[in-house]
Amino acid sequence: MTTDEFNDEGARPPHIWEAGLSMLSLVFGISVSIVVYGTDPHVPMLIGVIVACLVAWKCGFKWETVQAGMLGGITNALQAIVILLIIGILIATWILAGVVPSLIFYGLEFLSPSVFLPTALLLCAVTSLATGTSWGTSGTIGVALIGIGAGLGLPLPVVAGAVLSGAYFGDKMSPLSDTTNMAPAMVGTDLYTHIKHMSYTTGVSFGLTILIEIVLSIVLGAESSDLSQIEEILTTLEANFMISPIMLIPPVLVMVVSYKKVPAIPGIAAGALAAIALAVLFQGADYNDVVSVSFSGFKSETDVAAVDELLSRGGLESMLYTISLVIVAMMFGGIMERTGQLRVLAAGILKRARSTGSLIASTALTGIGANMLLCDQYMAIVVTGRTYAEEYRNRDLHPKNLSRAVEDSATVTANLVPWNSGGAFQAATLGVATLAYLPFNFFCWLSPIVTILFGVFGWTIHRTDKSESEATPAQQPSES
Repeated sequence: MTTDEFNDEGARPPHIWEAGLSMLSLVFGISVSIVVYGTDPHVPMLIGVIVACLVAWKCGFKWETVQAGMLGGITNALQAIVILLIIGILIATWILAGVVPSLIFYGLEFLSPSVFLPTALLLCAVTSLATGTSWGTSGTIGVALIGIGAGLGLPLPVVAGAVLSGAYFGDKMSPLSDTTNMAPAMVGTDLYTHIKHMSYTTGVSFGLTILIEIVLSIVLGAESSDLSQIEEILTTLEANFMISPIMLIPPVLVMVVSYKKVPAIPGIAAGALAAIALAVLFQGADYNDVVSVSFSGFKSETDVAAVDELLSRGGLESMLYTISLVIVAMMFGGIMERTGQLRVLAAGILKRARSTGSLIASTALTGIGANMLLCDQYMAIVVTGRTYAEEYRNRDLHPKNLSRAVEDSATVTANLVPWNSGGAFQAATLGVATLAYLPFNFFCWLSPIVTILFGVFGWTIHRTDKSESEATPAQQPSES
């Protein structure tokens, strides 16, 4: 790494202890704030931004460079911010239109607590596979499943874990997913080679998740079934909304436009507009209702606590907390990327990755660390892929090994970090704190463990075929 890379006269690459100081200031501050004091992480994150700025200044970077990195990080998050705003409106209008109440009603009628969790997992997996979006899946069918699970008396963190496990299965396996396309593009392999190679580790992780959800559903279902509460919820929903299969038009529309590769923002907006039309036609809503609910969220006043808690949510205003968190997080990530601090940390890890197994483990840990430091799933994929691409080529390892390790870590762990845009979005959308659902989001934390084990034991680790034909498996299992 040379100073020329920074385009800053007199600037030098940061030392590893300096970059580590920036990282520790962020992680320590947020951990103390959330775990010890139970307060919001925004101010500790700003302190982390200040420390990263001071480290950059000590290395000789001009303020203009630091500011450019900060603003560049925010710019990278603008699409996610717009999606957050529209998702907030979509949730509120779907409740106003009776879409979410209808989904909850039919779910409570036909789903048993003893099969709910694996059913929720598979529904979200199929939906995300068909649409290629974890955010869209959790923001639509996921919200309804949270309501159904609450009605069945299941713990919401457990339900959220099943929803997100399914949602992120499709996010990393669907050819329609932007992350599934981005990972192979960053490392130099093709989409379907990448998906096929991921099927080994993903199949193990998802299979284990299904088994766990089946056991959990049987155990919790036997304890949580309360037929009187379910009946009260059904009666209340029927009394306050028109419940009809017609109300399923918006979610079907969102799935269709996603399958047709309509971009996320207009696709989600179409779902909200369809719900507004249904609200006016079938629920008696007027202009004032639509505008008020879209901004402030739906306020349920049925005098039935279980229903009011389920349906009082959504609105553009409800996403402002999350958006401010994303902005601060991306300021930090932009500085770390622009001033080379993340590259220094990754280079320090790479020096210790001498075997194939330790290289893949380092890749996975870097993907997780990038989600914690850069606070964005896409930046984590790009940085991890770029950091290790040359090293995999030098070791004659097929790039699909790298793209798999990147997706098994950077893609699926973003929602496990409270200050990452993924974790902040899912917590705001599902109404369950990130640290609360984390232990139950089995697929997302099993995936990096499984990919590391595959690397350590040399399972399905392929080397580069000089003729560019199908790569052959490495002859010897690697040792960590």
